[in-house]
Amino acid sequence: MKHDFEKLFLAAPSPFVLLDRDLKMVWANDAYLHATGRSREGIIGRAMFDEFPSQPESGPGRMLRASFKRVFEDGVTDHLPLIPYPIPGPDGAPMERYWSATHTPISGAGGEVEFILQNTQDVTELYEPARRTALPAPDLADLLRRADHVTRQIHELDSTAEFFRMIFDQAPSFMAILTGPEHEFRIVNDAYMQLVGQRDLMGRTVRDALPEVEGQGFFELLDKVFRTGEPITLKGAEIDLQRTDRGPSERAYLDFVYQPLTGRDGSTIGIFVQGHDVTAQAVAEANLREAEERFRTMAQTMPVHVWTARPDGGLDWLSDQVYGYTGGTEAELSGTGWVSVVHPEDRDRVGAVWERAVKERTTYETEFRVRRADGAYRWHLVRATPILDDRGGIIRWIGTNSDIDEQKAMSEQLADLNATLEDRVEQRNRELEEMHAKLRQSQRMEAIGNLAGGVAHDFNNILQALSGSLAMASRELPDEAPGRARIEAAMGAVKRGASLSSQLLAFSRRQALQPRPLDLRDLLQDMDQILRSAIGEAVALEVEAPDDLWPAFVDASSTENAVLNLAMNARDALAGRGCLRIELSNRHLTDQDVAGDTEMRAGDYVELKVIDDGPGIPAETLNHVFEPFFTTKPVGKGTGLGLSMVYGFVRQSGGRVTIESMPGAGTVVTLSLPRAERALEPLRSRYAGTVPGGHESLLLVEDDPDVRDSTAAILEELGYSVRTAPDPGAALEIMKAWDALDMVISDVVMPGDIGVGAMVDALRARQKDLPVLFISGYSRDAIARDGRVDAGVRLLIKPFSQEELAVKVREALDARGNAFVGDGPTEDPVPPASLETCRVLVCEDEVLIRMDIVAVLEDLGADVSQAATGGQALKALEDGEFDVLMVDVGLPDMTGVEVAHAARAARPELAIVFCTGRSEVASADEFERCAVLQKPFCDKELTAIVRRLWISGTEPGGGGVH
Repeated sequence: MKHDFEKLFLAAPSPFVLLDRDLKMVWANDAYLHATGRSREGIIGRAMFDEFPSQPESGPGRMLRASFKRVFEDGVTDHLPLIPYPIPGPDGAPMERYWSATHTPISGAGGEVEFILQNTQDVTELYEPARRTALPAPDLADLLRRADHVTRQIHELDSTAEFFRMIFDQAPSFMAILTGPEHEFRIVNDAYMQLVGQRDLMGRTVRDALPEVEGQGFFELLDKVFRTGEPITLKGAEIDLQRTDRGPSERAYLDFVYQPLTGRDGSTIGIFVQGHDVTAQAVAEANLREAEERFRTMAQTMPVHVWTARPDGGLDWLSDQVYGYTGGTEAELSGTGWVSVVHPEDRDRVGAVWERAVKERTTYETEFRVRRADGAYRWHLVRATPILDDRGGIIRWIGTNSDIDEQKAMSEQLADLNATLEDRVEQRNRELEEMHAKLRQSQRMEAIGNLAGGVAHDFNNILQALSGSLAMASRELPDEAPGRARIEAAMGAVKRGASLSSQLLAFSRRQALQPRPLDLRDLLQDMDQILRSAIGEAVALEVEAPDDLWPAFVDASSTENAVLNLAMNARDALAGRGCLRIELSNRHLTDQDVAGDTEMRAGDYVELKVIDDGPGIPAETLNHVFEPFFTTKPVGKGTGLGLSMVYGFVRQSGGRVTIESMPGAGTVVTLSLPRAERALEPLRSRYAGTVPGGHESLLLVEDDPDVRDSTAAILEELGYSVRTAPDPGAALEIMKAWDALDMVISDVVMPGDIGVGAMVDALRARQKDLPVLFISGYSRDAIARDGRVDAGVRLLIKPFSQEELAVKVREALDARGNAFVGDGPTEDPVPPASLETCRVLVCEDEVLIRMDIVAVLEDLGADVSQAATGGQALKALEDGEFDVLMVDVGLPDMTGVEVAHAARAARPELAIVFCTGRSEVASADEFERCAVLQKPFCDKELTAIVRRLWISGTEPGGGGVH
């Protein structure tokens, strides 16, 4: 049988109303409408307290609201036996009414209370007569009194429970009551809900409500408390909680107690959980510990002393550097013990400053001397800063000690320097004046040198044409012919002109020098007769030289001219009578020795002193002796170029000239010449004293027609077949139709679009071992660097004689395939050892030198690659394998030393050969398996060094070579 319960409730004689969770009336039966005097349309959807208002603080208001709350929270029926509750009547005036109410929970689909069904009875008519009179029926009166008493008790109980619930919820600590062995939640406060997150806890066990706590040990502790009845307290317990649904796990730190609750029989019926969330405190403490650890780590690693002090100024911590520096212990230095390492003279001053800083809570800063462990005192800058709390009180001092002993010393030196500032300014002004004077002199010399170079080129061509023509004319005349004397006089004039041109180039440092290792003792021995003849029999000549004299790296002929020039100057000063002494010695010049000389560097030098005991030179004259064209000799007795020529030659060679003289005390002229690593055996031409000829085919390239014709005539007279070209372009055209060519003779400076270097490069591309002899009156930089002829270059200086030309041509032809035999040794060259399988990279920017080196090495079987710049060399090293790197020290894009460093970084096993015009390379000592090959060098030297370095790297235990 089916029933319509809504109709049943509508027709029920007892009043019913249905309230939702917002206490809105959603349904009411007719009896309720009749009891309250309301219509259904007027109350449905309205909140009960809007329709039947009451003050929440009033007794009826608190009783009704408390009943609703109990039903919603506990889900159980609640009764109000008697509640006075006035309601507005039809006229709106409040009517005093008494009610008896029952509130029944109606659960929804999820099990929570969704509605309250209120059954209410108006008992006003029963209660009022009993209240006004004391004569109601005994049973009814008793019933009403008891109902009123119960209602009041319930009201008081509600008030008390509400009070304790308010305290429970508003307590700063989290609290919960768990019941039963499964620990079901019965009461939790707001703090607990904030801890675990807003989740449904009531009536659920802890394992069900807090599943993420499983495995952390807390459930086991609850079980233990319930089992034993003994409370458990924990401090700073770590717990991971999921505070939001599906949110990340969060770490919390708790101080709490599990307090057992016992029943009347003494058994445990539940557990009271109470505690505090101390996460913020724990994190702060952890951060503080971490910060302190960072501070200590930083303090221990800082290069200064670090210390801390208490608010009263006593030191309570010092870094290890303090203990290590002073040698003191913690017991000796803590508190005020640190004063013991302060210098006695500084203690009173320092103590007063520290006490004032502590008293005034200001930054502490002072300087004093601290005793080191070895007893020495050093100045320190000491600073300390107070750390203050919110009220301005000192929490701690943090200080540092910085060693400033060197700064103190520098400050004292600076004070001394400031005291002598005026003297130093004056000295500096003098130095600047000297520098400006040197600059002006350098500019004058540069201008004169440029003029001399231009004049020398054309002048020497003229002299060469004259010399060649005069020589041929002389050979055509019989010995007794009257014109021969005039020709010989003209030849003398040509030689004097050549000497003048040579002197011009010398003092302007434009000579084409060919320096090589030279034993000055041998040179003076060879010059002995010339010197004695030049100074005369009345002047005694003495030569002093040690047995261990170093070889010098100079041009031989220029050195001879310089010595001869100085000897004749001394002869003139001695007026033909006295003593001339020449001393040779080894000398190492330090940085101090060469200070102020921008062209000199410290190192080893060979000194040649020319000393006379003549009348000396006045001071006003001494300052001008090296100036060109300055002379104290009568007109016609000197050009004034002698000493300036010596000065220019020595400077161009990398040395210096000094002169010391006082009236009546004689004169000393000192030449400091750069030292060579070794001395070579004297090289003498095998054709000395002869005029050798031949039948080879020669190509002469010369732009001056007179020089070209006279030189060609001399060569043809010597038996050679000669073709001539006025410029490099014409020479290349001739070569296209001429295969039988044995040698090229070429001027260095010529007009045209094609340079001499490019011409030789093209000629040797067609004929690999083609000998080349350069003739020049002024080479500029075509075949020379800094005035030094490049290694491997054969040069004949204009003007030259038939004999000089014949010897140079014959030597070049006989040395074919042996490109680096300078003037040719007297003995036959020894065939060099084979270099088969040796891989060599040659880095040289001068194409002629590079091609000659490559030719020599390839003839010996070496696998040779070429590079013109440092960048090309490094690229070649990236792409290929090499055993030896030959590198010129001066390259257009970087130095040879820089190339060597980069090459060794990529290939540590690579052997290095530095090619240089100087006697040494300072950085060569930094490398193992390294050698210096000094220009000019012969093929035997080249082969020997390459082979030695190559073998040292292939043989077991091969070591470095320097």
